[in-house]
Amino acid sequence: MKIIYNNLIPFKGFTAINLFGVIFARRGNSLPPHTINHEKIHTAQMRELGYIGFYILYFVEWVYHRIFHTRIAYRALSFEREAYKHQSNYDYLKTRKPFAQWRRK
Repeated sequence: MKIIYNNLIPFKGFTAINLFGVIFARRGNSLPPHTINHEKIHTAQMRELGYIGFYILYFVEWVYHRIFHTRIAYRALSFEREAYKHQSNYDYLKTRKPFAQWRRK
């Protein structure tokens, strides 16, 4: 996974963002392995939904949660729940089932 360190993306206050499978990180930050794994999980989600489809669904879900659950919109997203739940499991992507962000275990 490619990581680009710079001063523009992501906005101040954020450490990293995954855009189309490339991680952009603030210069001067060191990304821990669990953060990289978190972003790899997002890349897997993007690939199965199509990159544009992922961003459309992510945005629609964020708007829904922002309206009905204003304070927890980001953490309530199915995409983020899956990534946070498994970010410390470095073998997760080997066994991840398709559309796992919407599966309940």
